[in-house]
Amino acid sequence: MTAPGQDRLVAVTGASRGIGAAIALELARRGFRVACLTRKGAGPQVAGASALAASFVNHACDVNDEASVRAALEAVTAGGVLHGLVNNAGIHLDAPSHEMDTALYERVMQTNATAVFTACREAYPYLARAGGATVVNIGSFFDKVGVKRNLAYCASKAAVGAITRCLAVEWASKGIRVIDIAPGYVVTDLNRESLERGPVREYIDKRIPGRRPGTAEEIAKLVAAMYSEDIPFLTGETIYIDGGQGMAH
Repeated sequence: MTAPGQDRLVAVTGASRGIGAAIALELARRGFRVACLTRKGAGPQVAGASALAASFVNHACDVNDEASVRAALEAVTAGGVLHGLVNNAGIHLDAPSHEMDTALYERVMQTNATAVFTACREAYPYLARAGGATVVNIGSFFDKVGVKRNLAYCASKAAVGAITRCLAVEWASKGIRVIDIAPGYVVTDLNRESLERGPVREYIDKRIPGRRPGTAEEIAKLVAAMYSEDIPFLTGETIYIDGGQGMAH
C-alpha cells in the first residue's frame, strides 16, 4: 500500500533532537521525504532514525540567518516545490521581568517568532508552486497564560499564533494552509529529568488532569496528521495539545 506521503517533501527546522526529531521520524514513517534543517546539518539523532535514513535530506541551516534559510531551502528543493514546512526550532530562556535585559528578550523573539516569519517567507515560492501545501508552526499553550519569568517566551509564542492567522488568510488563495500546533509540557531528551521528578513533576501532577506530561511522539502524530489528512478547510487555527491543562481549574 502506498504511504500517505507519496514521497512529498516537508522541511522541518530543528529536526535533530526533541520534538523536531520525532516529527521528522513520524513524517518519514508516513512516506514523506523530510528535509531536516539543523545547525549542524544532521538528521534526527534518535533511535529508529537510521532505518529511515533514505527519507531524510539533511542540510545545515541557522534559522536566525535569513541567507542561511534561503540557501537551505533552495538546496533541498533543488529550486522546485515544497509540500510542507514545520517551524519547530525554538529556544526557552527565562528571567524575572524586572531584571530581563533587552538582549535576552530579543533573542527569544528572534528565534521563536521572527525566524518563523522569515522561514515562511523564504519557503513561500516553493510552497506556492506545489499547488497545495501546509505550514505547521510549533507554538505553545503558554501563548494564552501568564507565567512568571516567561514574559519573552509567552510573547514569542503568542506572536506565532498571530503570524499563523495572518499567513493563513493571505495565502489561502495560493492553496497554502497554515496551522499553529501548541503543546503543553512535553518530555524530550532535553528536559526528561526535570519533568519526570522533582518540583516540576509535582506541579504537573496537580495541574494536568491526566497527571503526566505529553510525549514528543504524541506531538509528532498530530503534526503528521496535518499532512497525511487532506483537510484544506482547516487553516489559521491554533490547536492545543496540553492534556487539558489550559482548561483545567
